[in-house]
Amino acid sequence: MRVVLSGGGTGGHIYPAVAIARQCEAENADSTFLYIGGTRGLESKLVPQEDIPFKSIDITGFRRKLSFENVKTIMRFVQGVRKSKKMLKEFKPDVVIGTGGYVCGPVVYAAAKLGIPSVIHEQNAIPGLTNKFLMRYVDTVAVSFEGSEKSFSGAKKVIYTGNPRATTVAQASRDRGFATLGVPMDSRVVLVVGGSRGAKAINQAMIEMAPMLEQLDDVHVVYVTGETYFDETREAIRSSLGTMPNHLHVLPYVHNMPEVLACTSLIVNRAGASFLAEITSLGIPSILIPSPNVTNNHQEANARTLEKGGASLTMLERELTGKGLYEAIAGIMNDESRRKQMADASRKLGKPDAAKVLVSEIKRLVAKRQ
Repeated sequence: MRVVLSGGGTGGHIYPAVAIARQCEAENADSTFLYIGGTRGLESKLVPQEDIPFKSIDITGFRRKLSFENVKTIMRFVQGVRKSKKMLKEFKPDVVIGTGGYVCGPVVYAAAKLGIPSVIHEQNAIPGLTNKFLMRYVDTVAVSFEGSEKSFSGAKKVIYTGNPRATTVAQASRDRGFATLGVPMDSRVVLVVGGSRGAKAINQAMIEMAPMLEQLDDVHVVYVTGETYFDETREAIRSSLGTMPNHLHVLPYVHNMPEVLACTSLIVNRAGASFLAEITSLGIPSILIPSPNVTNNHQEANARTLEKGGASLTMLERELTGKGLYEAIAGIMNDESRRKQMADASRKLGKPDAAKVLVSEIKRLVAKRQ
């Protein structure tokens, strides 16, 4: 099976595409891939590291106010469609899959115009602008959150698959997670993450909260600051406490996050859709602090979905304090019955077979064409 993947801008669009590729390989070792991304996006760095052939087009998103840049964006879109058609004719894919981000627009649109079966996957509870545009042209729209199918009422077919990233993480090794952190096996781990680049507000709350953490009984708190904030955050905590205690681990970045998640008892993090798919696939209870700086406030919608299901607590950034965050963590970690209830609820929301479900639909479309 010959597959073109497209998705870009953030890891939340890129990692699901990679997960789809890995599932295709697992089911058909002869699968071959081409990833078409943006020249400016994170995919230009991440995808080659996954040994997936990569080509790029130049595309930007629309500004939400009148601007001459929007005229340039339209021109880039037209040029992107033209270039994408050329790449698709050369590669001759059986199917084209878009996982979100501006770059999907011209790539998937070009596929539809060439009569190539196409699928888009929407990670968030509130659809992005690109996928809302593409839904009229693709064969299938796949969604991560049950109930969000109604957002694509104009599409030919909409299916609930979950997020394919969940399948990758569900297979992670718990023992390797403990080894990575250097903590005793079966320790209770609270993981605090501000996203791949970190979050200033969460850093500040963590600094305020650090002196309170010793009150947690037999808990290792792991804080991933993001490389930008690492030095100043570690120094601020060390200055506050006089030394770095054994129960607190401050790290700039975690390269094997799935394995660290596998050994986590409670997580505090943003509410990006791919990350939520990862934690629910493992049944991890969470305290979610949605980023307020995203389109359509979609992270809060994501977080509220987990909260409604009993798997999470939502704390808005404007209400975030070190004391408030500590009390939320302590309220869960000091009540094992409550923590287990939240873990069970998280697991029920998870879709560890998401990649398999999505690839099954892809294979159906390819077979139908043949």
